[in-house]
Amino acid sequence: MSAFDSSKKLIVETAQSLVQKGYLMATGGNLSLRIAEQNAFAVTPSNYDYMKMTADDVCILDFNLNPLEGELKPSVESAMHGAIYQVRGDVNAVIHTHQVYASALTLIKSPIPALFDEQTRFLGRSVDIIPYAPSGTGMLKNTVAKHVKNHNNAFMMQNHGALVFGHDMERAVHNVEILEKCSLAYLLALCSEKQVSKIPFAIREIAFLKLRKDQKKVEQGIIETGGE
Repeated sequence: MSAFDSSKKLIVETAQSLVQKGYLMATGGNLSLRIAEQNAFAVTPSNYDYMKMTADDVCILDFNLNPLEGELKPSVESAMHGAIYQVRGDVNAVIHTHQVYASALTLIKSPIPALFDEQTRFLGRSVDIIPYAPSGTGMLKNTVAKHVKNHNNAFMMQNHGALVFGHDMERAVHNVEILEKCSLAYLLALCSEKQVSKIPFAIREIAFLKLRKDQKKVEQGIIETGGE
């Protein structure tokens, strides 16, 4: 029995649930979970059918991408996941999807402003566009690491897909769903060609301060993360 079994099982269960909900398709996207106090993370394998995946297929890597457990090749974007954990101490779960509506906004390079209270409370002040970089490259890793330091929990990668964080996997999944709701609503609003309203600046800042308060509690170990 592995010390990482619960984390690997959670990765599989989450990936398969995201497939069933339509957020992961084919072998696209990837997800990971921080292994607390070990400078390591569990990550999905590369180019592998999520619905056939078992806990034994999940890879465990340290932050230098050295394999600690698992026989399969890890996701080609493992370096991006590792970099996120190193620059965001409040993040314990990362989900990268090619979900349709958020991906559509990446094609027109349209960040999502603060449209809803719930969005700002859990995703941040806005959902920004991270400039394009080829998948699985050092350029992508460095570009992502640079842009995610603003404490938002959701981003859109240009001509690529969505990148969503949580203090645990459950919260990350909820944030994926919030992002898709906001993406669809914003796309429909843009199609109307009418002015898109945003929540008041003061409300946005109050909601974001609540998010930052939670993030600081995670970094201090006050909020349970659900990791190993």
